[in-house]
Amino acid sequence: MLHTCNPDTWPVRVKPAYGAQMTEPEAPAPEGAVVPDVGVRDAVEPLVVLDRVNKHFGSLHVLQDIDLTVHRGEVVVVIGPSGSGKSTLCRTINRLETIDGGSITVDGVPLPAEGKALARLRADVGMVFQSFNLFAHKTVLENVTLGPIKAKGVGRREAESHAMELLDRVGVADQAHKMPAQLSGGQQQRVAIARALAMRPKVILFDEPTSALDPEMINEVLDVMVALAKDGMTMVVVTHEMGFARKAAHRVIFMDGGQIVEEADPETFFTAPRSERAKDFLSKILTH
Repeated sequence: MLHTCNPDTWPVRVKPAYGAQMTEPEAPAPEGAVVPDVGVRDAVEPLVVLDRVNKHFGSLHVLQDIDLTVHRGEVVVVIGPSGSGKSTLCRTINRLETIDGGSITVDGVPLPAEGKALARLRADVGMVFQSFNLFAHKTVLENVTLGPIKAKGVGRREAESHAMELLDRVGVADQAHKMPAQLSGGQQQRVAIARALAMRPKVILFDEPTSALDPEMINEVLDVMVALAKDGMTMVVVTHEMGFARKAAHRVIFMDGGQIVEEADPETFFTAPRSERAKDFLSKILTH
């Protein structure tokens, strides 16, 4: 289901320039947005780089020569029709899906194939799934502390202190000692975000984080994501939430048929898309 939530009450995202590779003039900034110095562009550091990435599922070519650079502190929102390759793209960045060709680097390090090196990389690349994926037999607090204790060797007291700070940050500190089944879907997803943050990642991947939620729970998760974006967290977000894309993204990537068809800042993409496919897509979802 596609949602076009009204973002008018969300905080305005400060939009630094998102990378020197974008050469077309940017559209005027929305009223209230802060426009940084143009000189910031060349200083932004690449964090995630996909170079001519290809992926097949049998005979289906789901990712076709994908070139994408995500800079440190950038929020990239990936949208497109079902089956366009959005989630597969997201999942290749921490090797939940392998690739058939090309390369992926995270903070200058090539994506490891397996073993301890891959485990270390996954500690730096957080992931929030659409289905929460919390451990049902552990409390909320235990879900958040498990990764730092087991994967990073953090002491239990330190891990619990940090977890409580994060649970408070996402608004569910009072649920810390409950089991996941006792929480609403929106609360569980906020716990999943806290769990990802607990690993102190360099980037967080969001794979349609609101698609499994009831409509009234969507905004509480989006509010947390907007706050993370405002705080400078590097994020790659696959979503159907056009309001979030317009308000929080530095850059919108539009995919179709396994290819990046178009990319632009949100104002340009939503008001003046260049490709006919993007125009057709937006005409169908923004009129309801």
